[in-house]
Amino acid sequence: MAIHGSSVSGAQLKVVQPGEGRAGGLVPGVGVVFKIDGADTGGALSIVEHPFAVGALVPPHIHTLEDEYSIVLEGEIGFRSNDREVVLGPGGYIIKPRGEVHAMWNAGSTRARMIEVISPAGFENFFRDMTDMTAAGAPDFADVAKLAERYQLPFAQPAWLPDVIERYHLTPLRD
Repeated sequence: MAIHGSSVSGAQLKVVQPGEGRAGGLVPGVGVVFKIDGADTGGALSIVEHPFAVGALVPPHIHTLEDEYSIVLEGEIGFRSNDREVVLGPGGYIIKPRGEVHAMWNAGSTRARMIEVISPAGFENFFRDMTDMTAAGAPDFADVAKLAERYQLPFAQPAWLPDVIERYHLTPLRD
């Protein structure tokens, strides 16, 4: 049950209990659970949770409007941002600054989960729109590309991607 209030800053009191939040799918094996929206924080940030199935990959992309801060909750999640790569376990934190090509994947043999803090808020709406698309079935890549363009989120095909896919036995998206 969410409790709401208001403040001078535009942020509102909101309580999200474990297991609460609208959930949906993004790309095969990667989901999203909405926890705190920009409307709750006066636009300062939003927070979502991402579950990753074994072999799941978030394709390389570039944020132009927001930075992302991730905290791994369970499993192992690999991150690549430009030429830097790391695998983090529970309790690991990473900053993915705007303007860098980055990707994330389940780097282990069990389910993984992370929290994503997005600043400033707004990009959670891309996730919301994607879950609406995937709820209707596998979306056409052209539709996903149009949606990404609306959020100024270009996809990329960096030279390092095939190596990451092979080393971690990932299932890439097909367009």
